[in-house]
Amino acid sequence: MASSEGGQATTSSLYSTSTLESARKAKVSMETFYENLLIQDRDRSNRWKKLELSMEEMGLSAEEREEHRQIHAQKETQFLRLRRSRLGKKDFKCLKIIGRGAFGEVALVQKQDTGHVYAMKILRKADMLEKEQIAHARAERDILVEADNPWVVKMYYSFQDSVSLYLIMEFLPGGDMMTLLMKKDILSEDVTRFYIAETVLAIDSIHTLNFIHRDIKPDNLLLDAKGHIKLSDFGLCTGLKRGHRTDFYRDLNNVDLCNATRMHEELPAPCCIICHI
Repeated sequence: MASSEGGQATTSSLYSTSTLESARKAKVSMETFYENLLIQDRDRSNRWKKLELSMEEMGLSAEEREEHRQIHAQKETQFLRLRRSRLGKKDFKCLKIIGRGAFGEVALVQKQDTGHVYAMKILRKADMLEKEQIAHARAERDILVEADNPWVVKMYYSFQDSVSLYLIMEFLPGGDMMTLLMKKDILSEDVTRFYIAETVLAIDSIHTLNFIHRDIKPDNLLLDAKGHIKLSDFGLCTGLKRGHRTDFYRDLNNVDLCNATRMHEELPAPCCIICHI
């Protein structure tokens, strides 16, 4: 045990704070990059299997199947091109602020080129760092990427600048369950049974993906245009991955932030890591 601790101390003394910081940043960056590649490959395979299964059920001919495969391949190409596009805050016009939270706000925005309306969740990096919310931000981003079902609000884009993280999600015009309860006061037994059933299905859908919401309340149960439930606000969500644990980032960044700031005003290690979420 003493030998192991001595080895760690020797390793730390061999390299500067800046070098150790860069190594930690590279580690998280590489883990995130390859994890995303695996998720993309899995999703692509699942979409292909769904296509083949649907064509089998429809009993299409060989020529019709080949035509559907070509159309599917074109859509996959367009999707990959969209993923590679670089977006920023300037690509969206803010229409109004529709919500505020502990770490940021939610704005109703319109995409400049298409005119499509979205909900933009803006998370302030400084506040998340101060409250050690990096792991939760990573978990929220991961569940929105992995969840491909009608029970979770969809995320279309994500990007960042030096101040904030931005999550571009679908806008649900039905409001939330809290607003509905305040408006109706008392729901009928049939309506109550309907919403409880949908809420159970929504929670089960994220449990199936090995995620736990941990903040289920009427405010986080949104309603779409047809009145169906969608889960939102995964700010306290967690999964079973190392990157979803606060201790993971705390251990990676156990450095003297004051010294790091003095060294040519470099960014503290947590700032570096949050940029790779």
